[in-house]
Amino acid sequence: MAAAGVTKIDRSLAMVTEALSAWDWLVIAPVALPFLGAAALLILRKRIAWHAPASIGVMLLMLAANIGLLIRVWNEGPIHMAMGSWLPPFGIVFAVDTLGAIFATITAFTGLVCAIFATAEVEATEYRYGYFTFYLLMLAGVTGAFLTGDIFNLYVWFEVLLISSFGLLALGSNPIQLDGTFKYAILNLVATTLFLISVGLIYGIAGTLNMADLAVKARSGELAAPVMSFGALLTFAFLMKAAAFPLNAWLPASYHVTRSTSAALFAALLTKVGVYALLRTLVLLFPELGQTFAPIFLIAANATMLIGALGLLASSDIRRMVGWAVISGIGVILVGLGIGEMAALSGAIAYAVHSMVVMAGLYLLAGAMGWLSGSDSLFKMGGLAVQSPGLLLCGLGIVLATSGLPPFSGLWPKAILVEAALSKNAYLTVVVILVNGLLTTIALGRLFAFGFWREAQLERTEIGATPVLSMSRMAPIAIIVMVSLAFGLYPEPWLAASRQAAAGLLDGAAYINTVLPEG
Repeated sequence: MAAAGVTKIDRSLAMVTEALSAWDWLVIAPVALPFLGAAALLILRKRIAWHAPASIGVMLLMLAANIGLLIRVWNEGPIHMAMGSWLPPFGIVFAVDTLGAIFATITAFTGLVCAIFATAEVEATEYRYGYFTFYLLMLAGVTGAFLTGDIFNLYVWFEVLLISSFGLLALGSNPIQLDGTFKYAILNLVATTLFLISVGLIYGIAGTLNMADLAVKARSGELAAPVMSFGALLTFAFLMKAAAFPLNAWLPASYHVTRSTSAALFAALLTKVGVYALLRTLVLLFPELGQTFAPIFLIAANATMLIGALGLLASSDIRRMVGWAVISGIGVILVGLGIGEMAALSGAIAYAVHSMVVMAGLYLLAGAMGWLSGSDSLFKMGGLAVQSPGLLLCGLGIVLATSGLPPFSGLWPKAILVEAALSKNAYLTVVVILVNGLLTTIALGRLFAFGFWREAQLERTEIGATPVLSMSRMAPIAIIVMVSLAFGLYPEPWLAASRQAAAGLLDGAAYINTVLPEG
Protein backbone atom coordinates (compact mmCIF):
# COMPACT_ATOMS: atom_id res chain seq x y z
CA MET A 1 0.00 0.00 0.00
CA ALA A 2 1.40 3.41 -0.96
CA ALA A 3 2.06 5.89 1.80
CA ALA A 4 -0.21 8.93 2.04
CA GLY A 5 0.92 11.86 -0.07
CA VAL A 6 3.29 9.79 -2.22
CA THR A 7 2.66 10.11 -5.95
CA LYS A 8 3.18 7.02 -8.02
CA ILE A 9 5.47 7.67 -10.97
CA ASP A 10 4.51 6.42 -14.41
CA ARG A 11 7.94 5.52 -15.75
CA SER A 12 6.56 4.84 -19.21
CA LEU A 13 6.27 8.61 -19.70
CA ALA A 14 10.01 9.08 -19.29
CA MET A 15 11.56 5.72 -20.15
CA VAL A 16 11.24 2.88 -22.63
CA THR A 17 9.82 0.07 -20.54
CA GLU A 18 9.25 -2.58 -23.21
CA ALA A 19 11.91 -4.98 -24.44
CA LEU A 20 14.67 -3.29 -26.42
CA SER A 21 15.61 -4.16 -29.97
CA ALA A 22 19.11 -5.21 -30.92
CA TRP A 23 19.59 -1.75 -32.46
CA ASP A 24 19.09 -0.14 -29.03
CA TRP A 25 21.81 -2.26 -27.42
CA LEU A 26 24.37 -0.52 -29.62
CA VAL A 27 24.54 2.19 -26.94
CA ILE A 28 26.42 -0.08 -24.52
CA ALA A 29 27.80 -2.74 -26.88
CA PRO A 30 31.09 -0.84 -27.56
CA VAL A 31 31.85 -0.98 -23.81
CA ALA A 32 30.41 -4.40 -23.02
CA LEU A 33 32.27 -6.19 -25.83
CA PRO A 34 35.85 -5.43 -24.69
CA PHE A 35 34.93 -6.20 -21.06
CA LEU A 36 33.55 -9.59 -22.09
CA GLY A 37 36.57 -10.16 -24.32
CA ALA A 38 38.99 -9.39 -21.46
CA ALA A 39 37.11 -11.79 -19.19
CA ALA A 40 37.29 -14.50 -21.87
CA LEU A 41 41.04 -14.02 -22.19
CA LEU A 42 41.44 -14.55 -18.45
CA ILE A 43 39.54 -17.82 -18.78
CA LEU A 44 41.74 -18.75 -21.75
CA ARG A 45 44.99 -17.65 -20.07
CA LYS A 46 46.65 -20.99 -20.87
CA ARG A 47 45.55 -20.87 -24.53
CA ILE A 48 47.81 -17.99 -25.51
CA ALA A 49 47.58 -18.87 -29.21
CA TRP A 50 43.92 -17.82 -29.06
CA HIS A 51 44.54 -14.40 -27.49
CA ALA A 52 45.41 -12.39 -30.58
CA PRO A 53 42.68 -13.73 -32.93
CA ALA A 54 40.06 -13.53 -30.16
CA SER A 55 41.04 -9.93 -29.38
CA ILE A 56 40.98 -8.92 -33.04
CA GLY A 57 37.56 -10.54 -33.40
CA VAL A 58 36.26 -8.54 -30.41
CA MET A 59 37.63 -5.33 -31.90
CA LEU A 60 35.98 -6.04 -35.25
CA LEU A 61 32.66 -6.37 -33.42
CA MET A 62 33.43 -3.15 -31.51
CA LEU A 63 34.11 -1.30 -34.74
CA ALA A 64 30.87 -2.60 -36.30
CA ALA A 65 28.88 -1.60 -33.20
CA ASN A 66 30.42 1.88 -33.15
CA ILE A 67 29.76 2.44 -36.84
CA GLY A 68 26.14 1.40 -36.32
CA LEU A 69 25.90 3.74 -33.32
CA LEU A 70 27.39 6.64 -35.30
CA ILE A 71 24.93 6.07 -38.15
CA ARG A 72 22.01 6.06 -35.72
CA VAL A 73 23.13 9.22 -33.93
CA TRP A 74 23.77 10.92 -37.27
CA ASN A 75 20.23 10.14 -38.44
CA GLU A 76 18.27 10.44 -35.18
CA GLY A 77 20.28 12.78 -32.98
CA PRO A 78 21.58 12.00 -29.47
CA ILE A 79 20.37 8.81 -27.76
CA HIS A 80 20.69 7.55 -24.21
CA MET A 81 20.14 4.51 -22.04
CA ALA A 82 19.40 4.65 -18.30
CA MET A 83 20.52 1.60 -16.37
CA GLY A 84 18.11 -0.22 -14.09
CA SER A 85 14.89 1.52 -13.21
CA TRP A 86 16.39 4.85 -12.19
CA LEU A 87 15.04 7.96 -13.85
CA PRO A 88 17.62 10.54 -14.94
CA PRO A 89 19.30 12.48 -13.40
CA PHE A 90 19.79 9.56 -10.99
CA GLY A 91 21.60 6.33 -11.70
CA ILE A 92 24.04 5.39 -14.45
CA VAL A 93 23.33 6.89 -17.86
CA PHE A 94 24.98 6.34 -21.21
CA ALA A 95 24.32 9.34 -23.46
CA VAL A 96 25.69 9.36 -27.00
CA ASP A 97 25.90 12.38 -29.27
CA THR A 98 27.84 12.88 -32.48
CA LEU A 99 31.06 13.83 -30.66
CA GLY A 100 31.06 10.72 -28.48
CA ALA A 101 30.09 8.43 -31.36
CA ILE A 102 32.88 9.78 -33.61
CA PHE A 103 35.55 9.41 -30.96
CA ALA A 104 34.34 5.92 -29.99
CA THR A 105 34.42 4.79 -33.64
CA ILE A 106 37.97 6.05 -34.14
CA THR A 107 38.94 4.34 -30.87
CA ALA A 108 37.76 0.98 -32.19
CA PHE A 109 39.51 1.54 -35.53
CA THR A 110 42.89 2.48 -34.02
CA GLY A 111 42.62 -0.35 -31.49
CA LEU A 112 42.06 -2.82 -34.33
CA VAL A 113 44.98 -1.71 -36.51
CA CYS A 114 47.35 -1.53 -33.54
CA ALA A 115 46.29 -5.05 -32.47
CA ILE A 116 47.22 -6.38 -35.92
CA PHE A 117 50.67 -4.80 -35.53
CA ALA A 118 50.95 -6.33 -32.04
CA THR A 119 50.71 -9.85 -33.45
CA ALA A 120 54.15 -9.33 -35.01
CA GLU A 121 55.74 -7.30 -32.22
CA VAL A 122 54.49 -8.64 -28.88
CA GLU A 123 56.06 -11.83 -27.57
CA ALA A 124 54.11 -14.88 -26.43
CA THR A 125 55.26 -14.44 -22.83
CA GLU A 126 53.54 -11.04 -22.77
CA TYR A 127 50.33 -12.68 -23.98
CA ARG A 128 50.59 -15.03 -21.02
CA TYR A 129 50.90 -12.13 -18.59
CA GLY A 130 47.80 -10.41 -19.93
CA TYR A 131 48.87 -8.10 -22.75
CA PHE A 132 45.59 -8.32 -24.67
CA THR A 133 43.55 -8.38 -21.46
CA PHE A 134 44.99 -4.99 -20.49
CA TYR A 135 44.59 -3.89 -24.10
CA LEU A 136 40.86 -4.63 -24.21
CA LEU A 137 40.27 -3.14 -20.77
CA MET A 138 41.91 0.09 -21.87
CA LEU A 139 39.70 0.24 -24.96
CA ALA A 140 36.68 -0.30 -22.69
CA GLY A 141 37.79 2.55 -20.43
CA VAL A 142 38.39 4.95 -23.30
CA THR A 143 35.08 4.08 -25.00
CA GLY A 144 33.20 4.35 -21.71
CA ALA A 145 34.62 7.85 -21.18
CA PHE A 146 33.34 8.89 -24.61
CA LEU A 147 29.84 7.46 -24.09
CA THR A 148 29.03 8.15 -20.44
CA GLY A 149 26.39 10.70 -19.47
CA ASP A 150 27.56 11.18 -15.87
CA ILE A 151 30.61 13.17 -14.81
CA PHE A 152 31.44 10.85 -11.91
CA ASN A 153 31.36 7.88 -14.26
CA LEU A 154 33.69 9.83 -16.53
CA TYR A 155 36.12 9.75 -13.60
CA VAL A 156 35.50 6.00 -13.18
CA TRP A 157 36.32 5.35 -16.83
CA PHE A 158 39.45 7.45 -16.44
CA GLU A 159 40.53 5.08 -13.67
CA VAL A 160 39.77 1.99 -15.78
CA LEU A 161 41.88 3.19 -18.70
CA LEU A 162 44.63 4.45 -16.38
CA ILE A 163 45.02 1.15 -14.48
CA SER A 164 45.05 -0.90 -17.67
CA SER A 165 47.58 1.46 -19.25
CA PHE A 166 49.85 0.91 -16.21
CA GLY A 167 49.79 -2.81 -17.04
CA LEU A 168 50.68 -2.22 -20.70
CA LEU A 169 53.51 0.15 -19.79
CA ALA A 170 55.08 -2.06 -17.11
CA LEU A 171 54.69 -5.39 -18.91
CA GLY A 172 58.23 -6.66 -19.36
CA SER A 173 59.50 -5.17 -16.08
CA ASN A 174 62.85 -3.95 -17.36
CA PRO A 175 64.32 -0.94 -15.47
CA ILE A 176 63.63 1.58 -18.27
CA GLN A 177 59.98 0.52 -18.44
CA LEU A 178 59.53 0.75 -14.69
CA ASP A 179 61.11 4.21 -14.64
CA GLY A 180 58.80 5.45 -17.41
CA THR A 181 55.79 3.82 -15.76
CA PHE A 182 56.58 5.54 -12.45
CA LYS A 183 56.70 8.99 -14.10
CA TYR A 184 53.52 8.29 -16.04
CA ALA A 185 51.72 6.96 -12.97
CA ILE A 186 52.60 9.77 -10.58
CA LEU A 187 51.54 12.64 -12.84
CA ASN A 188 48.40 10.91 -14.07
CA LEU A 189 47.37 10.03 -10.53
CA VAL A 190 47.76 13.69 -9.61
CA ALA A 191 45.45 14.59 -12.49
CA THR A 192 42.81 12.03 -11.53
CA THR A 193 42.96 13.12 -7.89
CA LEU A 194 42.29 16.71 -8.91
CA PHE A 195 39.47 15.48 -11.13
CA LEU A 196 37.91 13.58 -8.23
CA ILE A 197 38.15 16.63 -5.96
CA SER A 198 36.46 18.77 -8.61
CA VAL A 199 33.70 16.16 -9.00
CA GLY A 200 33.07 16.41 -5.26
CA LEU A 201 32.88 20.20 -5.48
CA ILE A 202 30.48 19.98 -8.42
CA TYR A 203 28.19 17.67 -6.48
CA GLY A 204 28.31 19.94 -3.44
CA ILE A 205 27.42 22.97 -5.55
CA ALA A 206 24.92 21.50 -8.02
CA GLY A 207 23.52 18.46 -6.18
CA THR A 208 23.80 16.36 -9.33
CA LEU A 209 26.45 14.68 -11.49
CA ASN A 210 24.31 13.91 -14.53
CA MET A 211 25.79 15.84 -17.46
CA ALA A 212 22.46 16.90 -18.94
CA ASP A 213 21.20 18.07 -15.54
CA LEU A 214 24.43 19.98 -14.93
CA ALA A 215 24.08 21.66 -18.33
CA VAL A 216 20.52 22.73 -17.48
CA LYS A 217 21.53 24.19 -14.11
CA ALA A 218 24.59 25.95 -15.52
CA ARG A 219 22.57 27.55 -18.34
CA SER A 220 19.77 28.63 -16.00
CA GLY A 221 22.15 30.37 -13.60
CA GLU A 222 21.38 28.03 -10.68
CA LEU A 223 25.05 27.48 -9.88
CA ALA A 224 25.42 30.59 -7.77
CA ALA A 225 28.30 29.21 -5.72
CA PRO A 226 31.88 30.04 -6.79
CA VAL A 227 32.25 27.72 -9.77
CA MET A 228 35.75 28.96 -10.56
CA SER A 229 37.17 26.58 -7.96
CA PHE A 230 36.08 23.35 -9.61
CA GLY A 231 36.51 24.92 -13.05
CA ALA A 232 40.19 25.60 -12.40
CA LEU A 233 40.71 22.09 -11.00
CA LEU A 234 38.94 20.47 -13.96
CA THR A 235 40.91 22.50 -16.46
CA PHE A 236 44.23 21.74 -14.76
CA ALA A 237 43.45 18.01 -14.55
CA PHE A 238 42.31 17.69 -18.15
CA LEU A 239 45.20 19.76 -19.52
CA MET A 240 47.56 17.40 -17.70
CA LYS A 241 45.73 14.40 -19.21
CA ALA A 242 46.01 16.00 -22.64
CA ALA A 243 49.75 16.69 -22.12
CA ALA A 244 49.42 20.42 -22.81
CA PHE A 245 52.23 22.81 -21.91
CA PRO A 246 53.44 23.21 -19.15
CA LEU A 247 51.97 19.87 -18.01
CA ASN A 248 53.45 17.76 -20.81
CA ALA A 249 56.76 16.49 -19.38
CA TRP A 250 55.39 13.05 -18.51
CA LEU A 251 54.54 12.05 -22.10
CA PRO A 252 57.96 12.04 -23.85
CA ALA A 253 59.46 10.57 -20.66
CA SER A 254 57.18 7.52 -20.66
CA TYR A 255 55.68 6.59 -24.04
CA HIS A 256 59.00 5.53 -25.58
CA VAL A 257 59.66 2.80 -22.98
CA THR A 258 56.89 0.43 -24.01
CA ARG A 259 56.09 -1.53 -27.16
CA SER A 260 55.41 0.52 -30.29
CA THR A 261 51.91 -0.96 -30.36
CA SER A 262 51.12 0.21 -26.84
CA ALA A 263 52.70 3.61 -27.44
CA ALA A 264 50.64 4.00 -30.64
CA LEU A 265 47.46 3.21 -28.73
CA PHE A 266 48.39 5.66 -25.95
CA ALA A 267 49.25 8.42 -28.43
CA ALA A 268 46.01 7.92 -30.35
CA LEU A 269 43.64 7.69 -27.41
CA LEU A 270 44.81 8.75 -23.96
CA THR A 271 45.59 12.40 -24.64
CA LYS A 272 42.39 12.64 -26.68
CA VAL A 273 40.36 11.56 -23.65
CA GLY A 274 41.70 14.69 -21.94
CA VAL A 275 40.73 16.78 -24.97
CA TYR A 276 37.28 15.18 -25.05
CA ALA A 277 36.75 15.91 -21.35
CA LEU A 278 37.65 19.57 -21.91
CA LEU A 279 35.20 19.82 -24.82
CA ARG A 280 32.43 18.08 -22.92
CA THR A 281 32.74 19.95 -19.62
CA LEU A 282 33.75 23.46 -20.71
CA VAL A 283 31.63 23.76 -23.85
CA LEU A 284 28.51 21.66 -23.21
CA LEU A 285 28.23 21.63 -19.40
CA PHE A 286 29.76 24.91 -18.25
CA PRO A 287 29.94 27.25 -21.26
CA GLU A 288 30.56 30.35 -19.12
CA LEU A 289 33.62 28.69 -17.63
CA GLY A 290 34.80 27.80 -21.12
CA GLN A 291 34.51 31.44 -22.18
CA THR A 292 36.33 32.57 -19.04
CA PHE A 293 39.22 30.19 -19.61
CA ALA A 294 39.41 30.77 -23.40
CA PRO A 295 42.42 33.15 -23.19
CA ILE A 296 44.26 30.56 -21.07
CA PHE A 297 43.55 27.90 -23.68
CA LEU A 298 44.87 30.13 -26.43
CA ILE A 299 48.10 30.80 -24.52
CA ALA A 300 48.46 27.08 -23.72
CA ALA A 301 47.77 26.21 -27.37
CA ASN A 302 50.50 28.52 -28.68
CA ALA A 303 53.04 27.34 -26.10
CA THR A 304 52.19 23.67 -26.66
CA MET A 305 52.55 23.96 -30.44
CA LEU A 306 55.93 25.66 -30.09
CA ILE A 307 57.36 23.37 -27.41
CA GLY A 308 56.13 20.30 -29.28
CA ALA A 309 57.72 21.39 -32.56
CA LEU A 310 61.00 22.38 -30.87
CA GLY A 311 61.12 19.09 -28.96
CA LEU A 312 60.55 17.28 -32.24
CA LEU A 313 63.50 19.12 -33.80
CA ALA A 314 65.77 18.53 -30.82
CA SER A 315 65.20 14.76 -30.54
CA SER A 316 67.32 12.11 -32.18
CA ASP A 317 65.46 9.08 -30.78
CA ILE A 318 62.61 8.47 -33.20
CA ARG A 319 60.16 7.27 -30.55
CA ARG A 320 60.80 10.35 -28.42
CA MET A 321 60.26 12.41 -31.56
CA VAL A 322 56.81 10.95 -31.99
CA GLY A 323 55.99 11.85 -28.38
CA TRP A 324 56.77 15.49 -29.14
CA ALA A 325 54.64 15.26 -32.30
CA VAL A 326 51.70 14.14 -30.14
CA ILE A 327 52.19 17.17 -27.86
CA SER A 328 52.41 19.46 -30.89
CA GLY A 329 49.06 18.17 -32.16
CA ILE A 330 47.41 18.78 -28.79
CA GLY A 331 48.37 22.44 -29.13
CA VAL A 332 46.60 22.63 -32.49
CA ILE A 333 43.42 21.15 -30.96
CA LEU A 334 43.48 23.63 -28.06
CA VAL A 335 43.26 26.50 -30.55
CA GLY A 336 39.62 25.52 -31.07
CA LEU A 337 38.88 25.83 -27.36
CA GLY A 338 40.76 29.11 -27.18
CA ILE A 339 38.67 30.68 -29.95
CA GLY A 340 35.49 28.88 -28.90
CA GLU A 341 33.29 29.58 -31.91
CA MET A 342 31.53 27.05 -34.11
CA ALA A 343 34.13 26.94 -36.88
CA ALA A 344 37.05 26.71 -34.46
CA LEU A 345 35.46 23.90 -32.44
CA SER A 346 34.62 21.93 -35.58
CA GLY A 347 38.23 22.35 -36.73
CA ALA A 348 39.50 21.16 -33.33
CA ILE A 349 37.27 18.07 -33.42
CA ALA A 350 38.31 17.30 -37.01
CA TYR A 351 41.97 17.66 -36.06
CA ALA A 352 41.48 15.41 -33.02
CA VAL A 353 40.06 12.69 -35.29
CA HIS A 354 42.97 13.14 -37.71
CA SER A 355 45.46 13.03 -34.83
CA MET A 356 43.98 9.85 -33.34
CA VAL A 357 44.53 8.03 -36.63
CA VAL A 358 47.83 9.56 -37.76
CA MET A 359 49.63 9.55 -34.38
CA ALA A 360 48.97 5.82 -34.12
CA GLY A 361 50.44 5.43 -37.61
CA LEU A 362 53.48 7.54 -36.73
CA TYR A 363 54.30 5.36 -33.71
CA LEU A 364 53.83 2.19 -35.74
CA LEU A 365 56.07 3.64 -38.45
CA ALA A 366 58.74 4.44 -35.84
CA GLY A 367 58.44 0.90 -34.49
CA ALA A 368 58.86 -0.63 -37.94
CA MET A 369 61.81 1.64 -38.78
CA GLY A 370 63.54 0.85 -35.48
CA TRP A 371 63.01 -2.88 -35.98
CA LEU A 372 64.41 -2.84 -39.51
CA SER A 373 67.37 -0.63 -38.55
CA GLY A 374 68.23 -2.34 -35.31
CA SER A 375 68.20 1.03 -33.49
CA ASP A 376 65.83 3.88 -32.60
CA SER A 377 68.57 6.49 -33.06
CA LEU A 378 68.42 8.69 -36.14
CA PHE A 379 72.22 8.61 -36.30
CA LYS A 380 72.26 4.82 -36.68
CA MET A 381 69.50 4.56 -39.28
CA GLY A 382 69.67 4.36 -43.02
CA GLY A 383 69.05 2.26 -46.09
CA LEU A 384 65.38 1.54 -45.38
CA ALA A 385 64.29 2.57 -48.89
CA VAL A 386 66.19 -0.43 -50.25
CA GLN A 387 65.06 -2.77 -47.49
CA SER A 388 61.36 -1.92 -47.75
CA PRO A 389 60.07 0.24 -50.64
CA GLY A 390 56.53 -0.25 -49.32
CA LEU A 391 57.47 1.25 -45.96
CA LEU A 392 59.11 4.13 -47.85
CA LEU A 393 55.76 5.02 -49.48
CA CYS A 394 53.84 4.62 -46.23
CA GLY A 395 56.43 6.68 -44.38
CA LEU A 396 56.09 9.50 -46.90
CA GLY A 397 52.31 9.46 -46.43
CA ILE A 398 52.55 9.53 -42.62
CA VAL A 399 55.08 12.38 -42.71
CA LEU A 400 52.90 14.47 -45.04
CA ALA A 401 49.78 13.77 -42.97
CA THR A 402 51.48 14.70 -39.69
CA SER A 403 52.90 17.90 -41.19
CA GLY A 404 49.46 18.96 -42.44
CA LEU A 405 50.39 18.84 -46.11
CA PRO A 406 48.13 17.81 -49.01
CA PRO A 407 46.64 15.49 -50.06
CA PHE A 408 46.31 14.03 -46.55
CA SER A 409 43.94 14.67 -43.66
CA GLY A 410 46.03 17.13 -41.65
CA LEU A 411 45.49 19.98 -44.14
CA TRP A 412 41.75 20.65 -43.75
CA PRO A 413 41.36 21.08 -39.99
CA LYS A 414 44.45 23.31 -39.84
CA ALA A 415 43.01 25.46 -42.62
CA ILE A 416 39.72 25.74 -40.71
CA LEU A 417 41.53 26.73 -37.51
CA VAL A 418 43.66 29.32 -39.33
CA GLU A 419 40.53 30.85 -40.87
CA ALA A 420 38.79 30.90 -37.47
CA ALA A 421 41.82 32.53 -35.84
CA LEU A 422 41.95 35.19 -38.56
CA SER A 423 38.27 35.97 -38.03
CA LYS A 424 39.00 36.65 -34.35
CA ASN A 425 42.15 38.70 -35.14
CA ALA A 426 44.29 36.09 -33.33
CA TYR A 427 47.23 36.77 -35.63
CA LEU A 428 49.85 35.43 -33.22
CA THR A 429 48.05 32.08 -33.17
CA VAL A 430 47.97 32.01 -36.97
CA VAL A 431 51.72 32.59 -37.07
CA VAL A 432 52.32 29.87 -34.45
CA ILE A 433 50.18 27.35 -36.39
CA LEU A 434 52.17 28.05 -39.55
CA VAL A 435 55.53 27.94 -37.75
CA ASN A 436 54.48 24.70 -36.06
CA GLY A 437 53.69 23.17 -39.45
CA LEU A 438 57.02 24.35 -40.89
CA LEU A 439 59.11 23.01 -37.98
CA THR A 440 57.20 19.72 -37.99
CA THR A 441 57.84 19.33 -41.72
CA ILE A 442 61.57 19.99 -41.23
CA ALA A 443 61.88 17.57 -38.30
CA LEU A 444 59.93 14.75 -39.94
CA GLY A 445 61.68 15.42 -43.25
CA ARG A 446 64.95 14.80 -41.43
CA LEU A 447 63.51 11.56 -40.01
CA PHE A 448 62.46 10.46 -43.50
CA ALA A 449 65.76 11.41 -45.14
CA PHE A 450 67.98 9.83 -42.49
CA GLY A 451 65.91 6.68 -42.19
CA PHE A 452 65.17 5.95 -45.83
CA TRP A 453 67.56 7.77 -48.18
CA ARG A 454 70.85 7.68 -46.31
CA GLU A 455 73.05 4.60 -46.63
CA ALA A 456 72.73 1.98 -43.91
CA GLN A 457 74.76 2.99 -40.84
CA LEU A 458 74.90 -0.38 -39.06
CA GLU A 459 76.62 -3.42 -40.51
CA ARG A 460 74.40 -6.46 -40.67
CA THR A 461 76.89 -8.32 -38.49
CA GLU A 462 75.96 -5.90 -35.72
CA ILE A 463 72.24 -6.55 -35.88
CA GLY A 464 72.04 -10.04 -37.30
CA ALA A 465 70.50 -11.20 -40.56
CA THR A 466 68.62 -8.67 -42.71
CA PRO A 467 65.08 -8.48 -41.29
CA VAL A 468 62.05 -8.63 -43.55
CA LEU A 469 58.98 -6.56 -42.76
CA SER A 470 56.01 -8.88 -42.31
CA MET A 471 52.50 -8.15 -43.50
CA SER A 472 51.37 -7.83 -39.87
CA ARG A 473 53.71 -4.86 -39.45
CA MET A 474 53.15 -3.36 -42.88
CA ALA A 475 49.38 -3.66 -43.29
CA PRO A 476 48.34 -1.50 -40.28
CA ILE A 477 50.58 1.38 -41.39
CA ALA A 478 49.27 1.11 -44.96
CA ILE A 479 45.66 1.10 -43.74
CA ILE A 480 46.24 4.27 -41.70
CA VAL A 481 47.86 5.99 -44.68
CA MET A 482 44.89 5.07 -46.90
CA VAL A 483 42.37 6.33 -44.32
CA SER A 484 44.24 9.63 -43.96
CA LEU A 485 44.42 9.95 -47.75
CA ALA A 486 40.69 9.24 -48.05
CA PHE A 487 39.94 11.92 -45.44
CA GLY A 488 42.16 14.34 -47.35
CA LEU A 489 40.72 13.67 -50.80
CA TYR A 490 37.08 13.45 -49.71
CA PRO A 491 36.77 15.47 -46.49
CA GLU A 492 33.09 16.44 -46.69
CA PRO A 493 31.56 13.63 -44.54
CA TRP A 494 34.30 13.88 -41.92
CA LEU A 495 34.11 17.68 -41.69
CA ALA A 496 30.29 17.60 -41.69
CA ALA A 497 30.34 15.19 -38.75
CA SER A 498 32.77 17.51 -36.94
CA ARG A 499 30.48 20.49 -37.56
CA GLN A 500 27.49 18.54 -36.25
CA ALA A 501 29.46 17.54 -33.14
CA ALA A 502 30.52 21.15 -32.52
CA ALA A 503 26.95 22.41 -33.00
CA GLY A 504 25.68 19.83 -30.52
CA LEU A 505 28.19 21.01 -27.92
CA LEU A 506 27.42 24.70 -28.37
CA ASP A 507 23.64 24.34 -28.43
CA GLY A 508 23.19 21.40 -26.07
CA ALA A 509 19.40 21.36 -26.41
CA ALA A 510 19.21 18.06 -28.28
CA TYR A 511 21.55 16.34 -25.79
CA ILE A 512 19.69 17.73 -22.76
CA ASN A 513 16.21 16.95 -24.08
CA THR A 514 17.23 13.39 -24.94
CA VAL A 515 18.31 12.63 -21.38
CA LEU A 516 15.78 14.89 -19.64
CA PRO A 517 12.73 15.09 -21.92
CA GLU A 518 10.38 17.98 -21.24
CA GLY A 519 7.52 17.00 -18.96
